[in-house]
Amino acid sequence: MSHTLGIRQAQKQKTRQAFLDAALALLEEQSLSSLGLREVTRAVGVAPTAFYRHFRSTADLGVALVDEALGSLHPMVRTTVATAGEERITRAVQLIAGHVSAHPAHVRFIARERHGGVQPVREAIRAQLARFAEEVKTELAKDPEAAGWSDDDLLMLAHLYVDQMLITASLFLETLESAESAESAEPSEAERRRVVQVATRQLRLISLGRQHWLDQES
Repeated sequence: MSHTLGIRQAQKQKTRQAFLDAALALLEEQSLSSLGLREVTRAVGVAPTAFYRHFRSTADLGVALVDEALGSLHPMVRTTVATAGEERITRAVQLIAGHVSAHPAHVRFIARERHGGVQPVREAIRAQLARFAEEVKTELAKDPEAAGWSDDDLLMLAHLYVDQMLITASLFLETLESAESAESAEPSEAERRRVVQVATRQLRLISLGRQHWLDQES
């Protein structure tokens, strides 16, 4: 009996993943608010009623996509921010570049739906980003430079880093989309270096501002 239940559970998970994959592919060309349930079920090859065994609505499906796109990044972000100085910046840019290259559809989905028309999805993205900011704040508080900083100021700084990571992801995504438009397999090395340089300089600027924040406050 347990073996049969295990097979059923595996099949259920496989079908659920098929819905997520189909929706993500369809969302390459449209927003979630315009995505129809029948479009998704047609792409998966199942009856519309089968959808409700896995999701309550397309908004619920979108929330699951947010978790898939951002949920696995938390350990990597914590590890990256746990480093210090220039290594922290270098590793952050490398992490973002690698993630965009490996998961462009997820990055595009988050970029579009962060301010999109589906409220539960916007809230899910906001909650994930707030969680990132709290995790970054925890690591920043361990830095010697954090001495004298209030929790509110550290959280503000953490949000600056998270926002900058999103901007960096958008920069890498733009180069990828430009390469696709030019029917190139991937961005040129020169273009990639340019984005790395811009992203690195922007993160350095935040770090430089951090060094003088308490001077400004006093």
